[in-house]
Amino acid sequence: MNKPLRRIAIFCGLLVLALLIRDNWIQYVMADELRTDTKNRRVSIERYASPRGDIIVGGNPITGHTTTTSGDFKFKRTYKDGPMWAPVTGFVSQAFGANQLESLEDGILTGNDDRLFFRNTLDMLTGKKKEGGNVVTTLNAAAQKAAFNGLKKQGGKGAVVALEPSTGKILALASFPSYDPSSIAGNSDKDAEAWKKLDKKNNPDDPMLNRALRETYPPGSTFKVLTAAAALEDGLYTDPDGKTDSPDPWVMEGTTTKLPNEGNIPCKNASLRVALQYSCNTVFGKIGSDLGNDKMLDMAKKFGFTEEQFTPVRSSASVFSDNMNPSQTALSSIGQFNTAATPLQMAMVASAVANDGTLMKPYMVDELQAPNLDVIEKTDPEELSQPMSSKNAQILQSMMETVVDKGTGANAKIPGVTVGGKTGTAQHGVDNSENPYAWFISYAKDEDGSAPVAVAVVIEDDNAVRDDISGGGLAAPIARNVMEAVLDSKK
Repeated sequence: MNKPLRRIAIFCGLLVLALLIRDNWIQYVMADELRTDTKNRRVSIERYASPRGDIIVGGNPITGHTTTTSGDFKFKRTYKDGPMWAPVTGFVSQAFGANQLESLEDGILTGNDDRLFFRNTLDMLTGKKKEGGNVVTTLNAAAQKAAFNGLKKQGGKGAVVALEPSTGKILALASFPSYDPSSIAGNSDKDAEAWKKLDKKNNPDDPMLNRALRETYPPGSTFKVLTAAAALEDGLYTDPDGKTDSPDPWVMEGTTTKLPNEGNIPCKNASLRVALQYSCNTVFGKIGSDLGNDKMLDMAKKFGFTEEQFTPVRSSASVFSDNMNPSQTALSSIGQFNTAATPLQMAMVASAVANDGTLMKPYMVDELQAPNLDVIEKTDPEELSQPMSSKNAQILQSMMETVVDKGTGANAKIPGVTVGGKTGTAQHGVDNSENPYAWFISYAKDEDGSAPVAVAVVIEDDNAVRDDISGGGLAAPIARNVMEAVLDSKK
């Protein structure tokens, strides 16, 4: 063979070798990546080729499916009481993807989870069509309905979270305004128009925002529960009925500014119980200043502040700052300055107090089921932290129960039931120019002294006024209805 032909043969051989290497690389190394690539149309077609499994509440599905009459996708997701459950389920859309439980548990719901491999292989051999599994939640349908209807009746923006203190189970997770995930589940022009209307750029109410988990608000006077816990745990004060060193007026350390109280209330050297009952800014602001930033931050972290929570849906981290001076610490200790909390976080505060000082990790997925209802995974309750001793938690419970019995939380009373709570009204905006947020956190006890439910409610409302009457008037009735729903469901 002459030299030019030999060169051409070698070059062609190298091309064939490169082609074989590339072919094997694609088939074996990149196969899984290409198979699951969202740009692979066949992936989307296969995803909607069979009915999706359901999200379950109280033994009943809150999701469903319907067949489509056109296009490549055979099945489309449907939702029952979609706006009420959207903060729990999220959405799954043929055009816009998925979020929240629909996204996080997509493998189970579509039947593609690796833990279903053996079953899927057996079904393939027997000719049975693939099915999706189920996600069983911890939610209480009656509590969720009470929460959502309460927010809807108020008409403003807001959120409700209810927890089972002994386990961390999420019993209610409501956000308002909301949206119907069914309206964007398809791939039509109608779905595209609905999606456009839900976009924050076109809708300032931002109905797709999960305010229960993703929005942080100044917690206002509800944060005084945490400040009281810090005072008890540090030993700054041990007797809830003893006098505190709390002048009124009190000038914040390092300033000439007096920290005001709302109205004519008995705050001078008030006991912790009276201070919580009347929501004395001077008492709790001075406690925060006396303890200092480091101790207050440490207590806030023990209750879950500064860390994201995964329920498994991610919740934004609540904020309590470091490197604050005494006056900033004082303001932060009454839920102002730049302190901010999600409704989930403040429900966790109430839950830990109600659970004798033990904070359980919040979660909303009880178990994952195979299509034949076999349990694939079960969530076990997990202790997150121990912010308080049992003794101090019980002291704080008695103080919160005084708030409901004799203080600003009277609207949360339930006949024959022991209820503890704390109202709050958080000012915000430049020079506190905007309407405040109305807060209420609470728990209810059974006859045996255990607390099956703790609740946090926040309302963004034009009718809110600048004192704790706002939290008691707007938020407390919603919390009461949610607690009653949980108690009734246990009978």
